[in-house]
Amino acid sequence: MSITAIIPLANLVPGESGLVRAVHDLDGFAYRLEALGFRIGRPVTVIRRAPLGGPIQVRLGTTDVMLRRTEAERIDISPN
Repeated sequence: MSITAIIPLANLVPGESGLVRAVHDLDGFAYRLEALGFRIGRPVTVIRRAPLGGPIQVRLGTTDVMLRRTEAERIDISPN
């Protein structure tokens, strides 16, 4: 039996990837993320992070999405 670590998407560095495990909702935010492709089991890769707490660019398949760090903290990932 193996234990898989679950971490917030905001903790990944550029080049790291993982699978979406959960999206924590606040004010219907999960629906918006689901429309962008953030679904459980979907692979996601961090492309780049802006300095000084700026947004994070992530890739889901062929779609690139920019997220605030506070938004990325609400998405749980199991790293690859």
